[in-house]
Amino acid sequence: MTQAAPQLLDGKRCSEALRARIAASASDVQARRGRPPHLAAVLVGNDGASRTYVESKVKACQDVGFRSTLIRLPDSITEAELLQRVQELNQDPGLDGFIVQLPLPAHIDADRVTLAIAPEKDVDGFHPENIGRMVLGQPGFLPATPSGIVELLRHYGIPTLGRHCVVIGRSHIVGTPMGILMSRNTDPGNCTVTIAHSRTKDLASITRQADILIVAIGKPEFVTADMVKPGAVVVDVGIHRIDDAARKSGFRLVGDVKFEEVAPKCSWIAPVPGGVGPMTITSLLLNTLKAC
Repeated sequence: MTQAAPQLLDGKRCSEALRARIAASASDVQARRGRPPHLAAVLVGNDGASRTYVESKVKACQDVGFRSTLIRLPDSITEAELLQRVQELNQDPGLDGFIVQLPLPAHIDADRVTLAIAPEKDVDGFHPENIGRMVLGQPGFLPATPSGIVELLRHYGIPTLGRHCVVIGRSHIVGTPMGILMSRNTDPGNCTVTIAHSRTKDLASITRQADILIVAIGKPEFVTADMVKPGAVVVDVGIHRIDDAARKSGFRLVGDVKFEEVAPKCSWIAPVPGGVGPMTITSLLLNTLKAC
């Protein structure tokens, strides 16, 4: 029997629908409070990828009627100076939430900076208090990428109850919270979850068991067709620039999944770009609206 063509988990289309609702809520906030939701982004240094990502967040804020502030700081800033700036943002009553874009320069302890952010303004969802609330199923801010993936599955009506979800990657930003969200007694959720990673023995034998495979290992085109069972739902979190002389740009974007090879085996698959990326930024907007 021939496998049907896969359907795309189109993050761009899903995020557009969510952002329309966010914009309507922002308009209501403006009418009630006399100001829109306000998000600030702190960018330390001049890393190209970070700069592009932060600028896309600023644009997304503008598109939904939020106020946005981009705070650029030199990479020579000391840790003490950055922590002082974080405290100023914590105490700013006109600011609903803010992020400090990672990675930070090597001389700054990113964990110390994360801990310094007030939990009620931590719209990235990285503070231990918000992580703890997520684990306990209490209200709080969810990490943006895992939350965006849950919304993507919800939008397309992907069944999750009783399914086996395998997550490749165990970072505190994606992999670990992803496993928690997919195992919670919610919909989407109620999965049996396996967290795998680069040290997992015979990884392919585990990924082939997955009804839902979420890949966040940070290695370009790591997952190949032999690692995926027919009919699986595959969500690719990775994004990488690969040199390609045949392209006018000189590069192409790929994910952690070898898309052309894996897609024919899937029932649904998130493309790169255009899958998880737009949902991450939309989740940040949702958190900012919640903070407001």
